[in-house]
Amino acid sequence: MAKALVAQGYPVVGSTTTPSQLLTLRDTGIMPFLLRLAPTLTPTDADTLHAMLTGVDVLILNVPPRRSATGPDYAALLQPVYEAAETCRIAAVLFVSSTSVYPDEPRPMREQDAVATAEANSSMLRAEALFASPQRPWQTTVVRLGGLFGPGRLPGRFLAGRQDVAQPHAPVNLIHLTDCVGLLTSIIRQQAWGYTFNACAAQHPSRAEFYTQAARKLGLAAPAFQQADTAGGKSIDSQLVREKVAYEFQYDNLLAAL
Repeated sequence: MAKALVAQGYPVVGSTTTPSQLLTLRDTGIMPFLLRLAPTLTPTDADTLHAMLTGVDVLILNVPPRRSATGPDYAALLQPVYEAAETCRIAAVLFVSSTSVYPDEPRPMREQDAVATAEANSSMLRAEALFASPQRPWQTTVVRLGGLFGPGRLPGRFLAGRQDVAQPHAPVNLIHLTDCVGLLTSIIRQQAWGYTFNACAAQHPSRAEFYTQAARKLGLAAPAFQQADTAGGKSIDSQLVREKVAYEFQYDNLLAAL
């Protein structure tokens, strides 16, 4: 994402938690900052965050939630960023969220099927609400991405060789890295603020069909699914973003993308 923005002529600052990555970021044209988020920042990290956001117009929040159940709440983790963004007078926030906020029910999921509030059960929805409330001094667009695939994340490896895999008939909801970057940069360029968008490929093959073909394309053992399992699953509807943002998805046909 940052590389694409640099290539399009934007000045970009970025953070990493790894000291060895500072030179890597700098060498790709990104002004690097060493920063580790926490609900309560160290004085050094607090100063770093403020310096990083000073003079910034658009804040792109793409912080992966921690999988540990003992880690801090996601919204609490981002609270210091919210406070710094307010102090530094950020103009717009692009919040990268996830379609995991929707229940796994066998029906199409549209943006209104998961409401971001401070009281939501989902920590991701609470974090969305923190940055997307109309009372905030900036404009926000939230993009709920489907599962990521692309270079370094080959779907043929996701389930290869596994046995007794559930939900063979459930639809697949994925988005290619190229479309993630293309869509997010288009939102910034077109200033498509004030929305919550779903973003994933338009085609939703079944898990059994897709992951079997994906594994075989890589010469790996296909997964074995529970044949008696007729459970469905959610299907992500991304029509709204296609109506509001001028971007043509490159990998809408997931089977062809393999």
